[in-house]
Amino acid sequence: MANEQRIKPDLQFVKDVQAAGGEAVKKCYQCATCSVACPLAPPETPFPRKEMVWAQWGLKDRFEGDIDIWLCHNCQTCSDLCPRGARPGDLVSAIRNITYRDLVTPTIIGKWMSSPKHLPKLIAIPAVLFMLIWLITTGFKLPQGEIVFGKLYPGDYTIDPIFMLVSAFVAFTFYKGVTKLWKSFEKSTPTTLQIGTKAKKPTLIESLKAVIVDEIGTHSKFNECGNDNTERYKGHLSLFYGFVALAIVTGVVAVSHWGGKIITFIAPLGHTPMPLWSPVKILANVGAVALVYGLVMLTRRRINVDPAKSTSSYYDWYLLGVIWAVGLTGLGAEIFRLAGVPSLAYPTYYLHLISVFMLFAYLPWSKLGHLVYRTTALVYAHQAGRLPLKREEEKTFLV
Repeated sequence: MANEQRIKPDLQFVKDVQAAGGEAVKKCYQCATCSVACPLAPPETPFPRKEMVWAQWGLKDRFEGDIDIWLCHNCQTCSDLCPRGARPGDLVSAIRNITYRDLVTPTIIGKWMSSPKHLPKLIAIPAVLFMLIWLITTGFKLPQGEIVFGKLYPGDYTIDPIFMLVSAFVAFTFYKGVTKLWKSFEKSTPTTLQIGTKAKKPTLIESLKAVIVDEIGTHSKFNECGNDNTERYKGHLSLFYGFVALAIVTGVVAVSHWGGKIITFIAPLGHTPMPLWSPVKILANVGAVALVYGLVMLTRRRINVDPAKSTSSYYDWYLLGVIWAVGLTGLGAEIFRLAGVPSLAYPTYYLHLISVFMLFAYLPWSKLGHLVYRTTALVYAHQAGRLPLKREEEKTFLV
């Protein structure tokens, strides 16, 4: 029995998995239907069967560097076909939720993100911060005259420094998380393409292009799943490009504002408040509409999901709730400003700042962090040959 191994189950990990959305994991009896049914699982070592048994036995260490939890697109084909109702798709999501929570420090934020009882703390941090600024600038009174949010929160001295620090903090935290993930993948996943006896590993740039342009930019994998993912596909794609549009607008405003202090002719481009016919404003409104449309599609899907085949975790609803708050308060602040109602415009803008802070400051521990973590995993998987290659890629990388 030279290959004999002693298993040390982590019972707390099993409880954590169940609490994070994988409560049905113990129903699994290892029939392998899930792995056979998954159209995205590589044939050599398919998922999620092995993940199910690891979770059942509390083998927490097996998930360190398990790149397959990031390849799953949660189409729920496996859960639909599971004869025991073990919901493998929910298990994979639960493992990712635990990864978000524990991947980077300070882990206390991850702990707060994992339970609704800590939600007041997450809200209180930006709520108190922006309330203090309001108190300092106007004595907690509404500014007189034209509605200009800069009267309440001067960009140069309040909003810009705060969100610059938040951005730096998030970027550094993601750097730590990506580095940690990449090293764990290197320990667990070989980097040899499984497409021939002689193969050439793609460069990092080639892998980034394949992942970002061919997959993330099109969300093509959603349509490769066995289930009808039309609603989910449209919702995710609309949400994604809504964020892209709003990120461009934010960048234009920031660059034109701060760059305009040096190069004066670019300053008017991002001067706020912008007229409705400004190209930047039009892009902002299009992005906001795309955001709301995507939210409607994804929220409707969550509400209508069959509880026997899938459940929605707190992570799911937290993210949807925060993005709803960002979208509605942003549109509301604009509408109330245009309507000339300061008693509603300024408080709504205050709520908007709170929701934006919650979306971005806690990003590395939230489900939305998969934009970075999954991209990292997909790039590594592409280099390792863990992703199925297109025919033209096979011709490129074969020597």
